[in-house]
Amino acid sequence: MAIEILMPALSPTMEEGTLAKWLVKEGDTVQSGDLLAEIETDKATMEFEAVDEGVVGKILVAEGSEGVKVNTPIAIIGEDGEDMSSASAAPAAEAPAAAAPEAPAEAAKVPSAAPAAPVKDGNRIFATPLARRIAADKGLDLSEISGSGPHGRIIKADVENATAKPAETAPAATASAPAAKGSALASGPTTDQVLKMYDGRDFEEVSLNGMRKTVAARLTEAKQSVPHFYLRRDIELDALLKFRSQLNKTLEPRGVKLSVNDFIIKACALALQEVPEANAVWAGDRTLKFSASDVAVAVAVEGGLFTPVLQDAEMKSLSALSAQMKDLAGRARDGKLAPHEYVGGSFAISNLGMFGIDNFDAIINPPHGAILAVGAGAKKPVVGADGEIKVATVMSTTLSVDHRVIDGALGANLLNAIKANLEDPMGMLA
Repeated sequence: MAIEILMPALSPTMEEGTLAKWLVKEGDTVQSGDLLAEIETDKATMEFEAVDEGVVGKILVAEGSEGVKVNTPIAIIGEDGEDMSSASAAPAAEAPAAAAPEAPAEAAKVPSAAPAAPVKDGNRIFATPLARRIAADKGLDLSEISGSGPHGRIIKADVENATAKPAETAPAATASAPAAKGSALASGPTTDQVLKMYDGRDFEEVSLNGMRKTVAARLTEAKQSVPHFYLRRDIELDALLKFRSQLNKTLEPRGVKLSVNDFIIKACALALQEVPEANAVWAGDRTLKFSASDVAVAVAVEGGLFTPVLQDAEMKSLSALSAQMKDLAGRARDGKLAPHEYVGGSFAISNLGMFGIDNFDAIINPPHGAILAVGAGAKKPVVGADGEIKVATVMSTTLSVDHRVIDGALGANLLNAIKANLEDPMGMLA
């Protein structure tokens, strides 16, 4: 019997992907575990394995096809000699929603069956299963909600931020058109409008890859929906730099060289243990507080960025953190990270000090509760404890905080703990 091979969800945020390369051709016999194709997700290019055995009867999606929806049939596998000539690909717009969760925090919720897809005026309203569940819980009518996902699909964020009224009071919703217009204006000018602005000027159009589209969508949503506030502290690094130099001489025979960033990771992990109430994420209608310090670190890659997660960072030595970070960063740049290596964490670090940036404000990566922006260390005059002016190496840091998760005083305690750890680096080894 013929079996449809569906476009898989290879990352938690994936709703569509590019079928980069077929590794089989029609007529090939495959076994469970054989590689079928290379698929470009929103984060990386990953290999896709067969789970059934049989003969590749028909390839439904051509190599290089972009925007293939998750769960769209891409090939047919059947028995040798079976007629599969009538098989055809389902339209991309009709593909079911991705099976993967839309945000890591949702994994902690008890799953429940999603309501059936609603129908309005004979036309199906496309929404992800998670969006339908949330709408049912909140008593919202999906027909009154505009979808921001691919092809207008309603996603989690649309339902959580919905201003639509419950179905029972739907007749009163007469202001939906002006609201939609305002929403469109808030998102900025359209492609056609921008092209008209620069008519006659020389420019090159650069298409967005899957990663860049995802980064743009997630950070736009984060900046608009997360109530950020910012806390700033200058941190003196002279004791850390001296201690790091001593450690690196000791570790040189082992081929280990610690960076300042390794100390920052350790300092943040320990600070989350010292201020456990801040070791939390936002989960829609609740917060999730963690016992371990899982710290994400932003890594710039071609076309976007990854935030690989160092789990249980508070338990690891500086040399172990250094080795793991080098490994994760290297594989991130090669597009070889597995989804579980960049999903999760409660806290993130973004360090632009190596680029000479003095200070900046980072955008929180939901559902994280906070992110630390780290600038470059520079020689500056400071007033010492005895009142005398001295020269010290000072690093500027900014903690961006989600006010739904962490209040001002709690955020201040967390940043103060980070500062204390970095200014007394030997204490982090105790």
